[in-house]
Amino acid sequence: MAKPQAPAKLRYKRVLVKMSGEALGGEKGYGIDLGVVAPIAKDIAKAAAVGAEICLVVGGGNIFRGLMASESGMDRATADYMGMLATVMNALALKTAIEREGQSARVLSAIPMPTVCEPYIRDKALDHLEKGHVVVFAGGTGNPFFTTDTAAALRAAEMGCEALLKATQVDGVYSADPETTPNATRYDRLTYGDVLKQDLRIMDGAAIALARDNRIPIIVFSIKSQGSLALVLQGRGSSTVIADAARG
Repeated sequence: MAKPQAPAKLRYKRVLVKMSGEALGGEKGYGIDLGVVAPIAKDIAKAAAVGAEICLVVGGGNIFRGLMASESGMDRATADYMGMLATVMNALALKTAIEREGQSARVLSAIPMPTVCEPYIRDKALDHLEKGHVVVFAGGTGNPFFTTDTAAALRAAEMGCEALLKATQVDGVYSADPETTPNATRYDRLTYGDVLKQDLRIMDGAAIALARDNRIPIIVFSIKSQGSLALVLQGRGSSTVIADAARG
């Protein structure tokens, strides 16, 4: 485990970070680019070292996208299970990279596979967090027809997280893709209703509803900027907060 640092003044102590599988694929967008994974792991380890309790959920789109396969004719349930297996591969890669930075981590999968990781048991996950381990949730919810966004919101609620951090390639939520629309409006704050009404597609509707019902703010920030995770945990840096009008 990384050597503990002096505790930082954290606005959010226990959080769940959701990132796409494509984020691990680098410029190619597929496979696992260890040169991209390493700085992400360093940020996570540094945040844990100053007292944050961190859960992670990572997608599997850099390896296999179940929805796309089902649209090509594959049985949807089978395609989704294959996508869940891809998330386990990404979770193991993240765990290894985090531990190389001196921070202990544990992978818990909703689909039991005890030869490679622990099965997801809520009490065990909470115990790992309290002992200072980064907890990486894999296998989605363990059920087809649910996205890893929904899995992230579900696990955030189960773990009692104070915020759900959505790691993206841009520093917040925009009215349109800022890469193709230079004059797109950037939002500092939105409500859950705003996201759903404007169809901003930050996360799927089920995930937004779960976060809203459990009063968990969603914070969208850029994973590309080194040190951005620590800033978000301190309530600083560039991000968009999605919460009830009176919270966040």
